[in-house]
Amino acid sequence: MGRPDRAPTRTSRRAIALGTAVLAAAALASTSAQALPTGSDPGKDKKKVDAQIDKVREQLEDTSSDLAAAYVALQKTRAALPGAQAGLAKAEGAAAAADRANAVAAQELAAAVASEKKTEAELTETTTEVTESRTRVAQFAAQIYQEQGFGQLDMALTSSDPQQFADRIALVDTVMDVQSEAMERLASERASLAALEEHLSALRADSAAKKKQAEVALAKAKKARDAAARAKASLDALAARQASQAKTVESKLARDKAKLKGLQSEQARLKAILAKRAAEAKKKAAAAAAKKRKKGQSSGGGGGGGGGGGDGYLSRPSPYRVSSEYGMRFHPVYHYWKLHSGRDYAAPCGTAVRAAASGTVIMSGGAGGYGNRVVIDHGIVSGDSLATTYNHLQSIRKWSGHVSRGQVVGYVGTTGTSTGCHLHFETLEDGDFVDPRKWL
Repeated sequence: MGRPDRAPTRTSRRAIALGTAVLAAAALASTSAQALPTGSDPGKDKKKVDAQIDKVREQLEDTSSDLAAAYVALQKTRAALPGAQAGLAKAEGAAAAADRANAVAAQELAAAVASEKKTEAELTETTTEVTESRTRVAQFAAQIYQEQGFGQLDMALTSSDPQQFADRIALVDTVMDVQSEAMERLASERASLAALEEHLSALRADSAAKKKQAEVALAKAKKARDAAARAKASLDALAARQASQAKTVESKLARDKAKLKGLQSEQARLKAILAKRAAEAKKKAAAAAAKKRKKGQSSGGGGGGGGGGGDGYLSRPSPYRVSSEYGMRFHPVYHYWKLHSGRDYAAPCGTAVRAAASGTVIMSGGAGGYGNRVVIDHGIVSGDSLATTYNHLQSIRKWSGHVSRGQVVGYVGTTGTSTGCHLHFETLEDGDFVDPRKWL
């Protein structure tokens, strides 16, 4: 037996259950509606989403496995959407930046090519000028040599009078000045030609570099646009999957609601049976007590169940961890508050389920959403008619008759409305559900 679990006060139990459900609903809303923060750690985000999904699974333990699976898949898709949207925004931003860089590179290349062409034109013009200047100088020299040459000097020296001598000397100076000016112009044009050739070479190298930069920028822009297109396709696929999954959930929800009505009917039937048995047991106990008093004997307290009050009266039906406690919770699919009427033990299928106390098996077999079920009446304990139920069993070991504390009554399964292997354990007082922790 032992007393491994102590129950808090009724007020605190309700507060804990309500607070847990509210937090779960808030976490679910956060999963569906909020985008993941930009630049967040993907590993941490995944753990956060996984924890929220686990919480959703816990809330769905009283739901059919296929509906629960469809809803969990829908929630995972919804949780992935903000990340996909952020990824698309990032990809589109990168594509826009790459397009801008590509445009700048293209402009720089165009400017470099224009400068190169302009310089090529200037070089062609200067080359022509140099060629023409060389031709003029050569022609001038030839003309001087043929027509005058040193004859001018001879004429000056053989002049008959001073005036003739002076005129001839002035003529010679003029000719020499013109020749010197032509030679200087030719030298300047040749220097300009050499500078233009060097400048053109540099411009061509710059154009080649700009062309390579433009090619790289264009490739990056194409790659970024392709990434943005993939991100858009991924987001569209997620949105389509969400719409499809939402339809699947909706179709399965109608069938599950019909099962829920059957579950509620089964609960009402069990309550009526236990309430009737409780009334009969209390009537018998009162009659026995009156008879004892009539004989002068004390009644000695309640009968039939072995006594000891509430705390610790029941043993744990399974040694495995508790995956879900008793209490009110907001159902994420049905969208209303409902009582989780028992305590769930996360035991593997096939694990032995043991009677929490001695009593009589009053019901066993299939019970709709409860699956394979065993109900044990423990009689009157501390003035209350106490019963326990063992649900979703894979198979039943004890179908009827008296059972002793710790006796195997069945094996853990996932029959009925269940999302996976576990034991759903309930306690009832006079046919009404109570928190099992009160008796454990």
